[in-house]
Amino acid sequence: MHPTLFTVLALSSPLCLASTIAPVTAVTLYPGSATVVRTAQVAAGATEVVIDGLPANFNLESVRVQAAPGIRVADVVSRDKAGSEAVNPAEARLAGEIERLKDQKAVLDAESRSAAIVKGYLERYNGGAAEGARAQGPDNGKALAGVIDTLGRGASEALIKIQKLAVQQRELDKKIAALESDLAGLDSNEKDVRSMVVRLAAARAGTLTISYQRDNAGWKPGYRASLDSAASRVDLERLATMSQSTGEDWSNVKLTLSTSQPRLSPTGREPQPWLLAYRPPQPPRPAPAPVAAAPMNMLKDGYQRVEVTGSSIKRVNEYDIAELQGVFATEFEVPGRVNLASDGRAISVTLSTLALPVTQHLRVTPRLEKFAIVMAEAARPDGVWPSGNMQLFRDGGYIGATQWNLQDGDKALFSFGRDDLVKVSLDPVAGKTGSKGIFGGRASSVRADVFTLVNRHKTPVELLVFDSSPVSTSEEVKVEATFDPKPFTDTWEQRRGVVAWKKTLAAGATATFQVEYKIDYPKEGSVSGLR
Repeated sequence: MHPTLFTVLALSSPLCLASTIAPVTAVTLYPGSATVVRTAQVAAGATEVVIDGLPANFNLESVRVQAAPGIRVADVVSRDKAGSEAVNPAEARLAGEIERLKDQKAVLDAESRSAAIVKGYLERYNGGAAEGARAQGPDNGKALAGVIDTLGRGASEALIKIQKLAVQQRELDKKIAALESDLAGLDSNEKDVRSMVVRLAAARAGTLTISYQRDNAGWKPGYRASLDSAASRVDLERLATMSQSTGEDWSNVKLTLSTSQPRLSPTGREPQPWLLAYRPPQPPRPAPAPVAAAPMNMLKDGYQRVEVTGSSIKRVNEYDIAELQGVFATEFEVPGRVNLASDGRAISVTLSTLALPVTQHLRVTPRLEKFAIVMAEAARPDGVWPSGNMQLFRDGGYIGATQWNLQDGDKALFSFGRDDLVKVSLDPVAGKTGSKGIFGGRASSVRADVFTLVNRHKTPVELLVFDSSPVSTSEEVKVEATFDPKPFTDTWEQRRGVVAWKKTLAAGATATFQVEYKIDYPKEGSVSGLR
C-alpha cells in the first residue's frame, strides 16, 4: 500500500485501549532535523493499534502512516496528557540518580545530628555547662575515673563520626552538583506524553509504520583529506557527526543520513514584473506663503495641515530572507544497526572514502607570503558535498584543519600546508622602486620588484606564482605594467589584475620573476590604493 497521510485529531477523553509496542526502527537524519519511523505488528482481524509513551513535541501535521498489503487504515487519532516524569530517558535516569544521592545525604544528615546530640550531652556531663553551674558526676574518685574514661572515649567517637559524616556529605554534594549540571544540559522541560490510535481493518497480519518529523536532531558533514605525494593521490573521506536530544532513545535502528534540508523553503522565487515609470520634469514650486500659527483651540479640535506630494506603491518581496538550496540530495546508509541516545552527545562515523588522482603544484604569492603552499587539484567528485570542516594530512603527517566548501565547477582544490624546501624572497629593484616625479601637471609612482624562488628539493616542482597588478578604475589614472617573464594570464579565474606564471623548477634551480608598475595620475588630487 502506498504511504498515506491522515488527519490527526485531538481527543479530550482518556483512551482505555491496550497498547501495542512500536519501537523506533529507522531514522533519516538531515542537517538540523530527522524523520523517525516506528513499526508495529498488526494481528489479523485487528481494528485498532495504540502506540503510547511518545513525546508530545513533534509536529502532528508531519505524521504519515504506511500499512502492509491486506491492512486498510481508516484514520489516526492523537491524545496528549501531562506526565509526572521527563519523557527523555537520559533525563529520567539522571533525575533518579540525583534523588538516590539526596536520600543518602538525608541519612547522613540524620546520623550527623544524632552524633551531635551525643557530643553535646557529653560536653554538658563533663563540665561543659554554663559558667557557675555545678558539674554532674560521682564524688567517689574511683568511680569518677571510670566516668572520665568513658566520657573521653564517647566524645572521641562522636567527633570522629561527625568528621567522617561531613566528608561523606561533601562528596555527595559534589556528585549531586555534577549530575544536576548534566541534567540542566539535557532538560527539555518535556513531560507531556502522546498516544496515537490508528483505526484500521486488518484482513491479515502485517506491519504498520508511523513516521513523523523531529527537531533537536541532525548531523554535520566533515571531511578528511590525505595526500600521498609520491602517488599523486588524495584519499577523501566523508565523515558525519550525529547527535539528538528529541526525548526518545534510538536503539538498534537503521540509520540513513541525507544531505537534503527539508526545513528550508522547498519552492523557488517567482519572477515579478519589472515596472518602469517616467516622471516628467516638474516646474519649480513657488515658495509657500507663510502660515500663521494655528490658534490653540484649532489644534485641540483636531485640525491638521497635510501636504500631498504624490503617491507610490512599493512591492516587498517576502521571500528575500530565504536561501534556495539544491533539490537533489546524497544519502548514506550507515552499516548495521545504530544506538543513538537522546542525550545530545555527538557520535562520529565514516561514510565513504574516495581515491582521487590529483595534479600537484606549489602556490606562491611572494607579495603576501614568503613561502610556498602545497596544492592538489582533482576532478570534481559526483554527488552533493555540503560545506564542512576538513582535516588535512600530507604523507601521513597531520597538517591542520580548514573549512572546505566545494564550489560549483569541475575541479576540487585541496591545500596541504607549507613547503619549507622552496625558498621565496621579494626584493625591490634598486633605483626604481618609490621614484616619483611631476611632469606637465602629472605625477608618477613606480613600483619594481623581483621575486626569487629556489628549489631545495631533490626533484623538480611545479610552480604557480601570483601577483596583484594595479588596475585603474578612473580615466585620470594610467597604469603601465612590465613583466619578465610574461605571465600566462593577467585575469586568473576572471579576477581583474591577478597575474599568474607557471614554471617547472628543476632540483636545486633558481627562478626569478620581475614586475614593474608605473602609475601616472594628476598632481592635483589623490589616488587611493597607492603603496
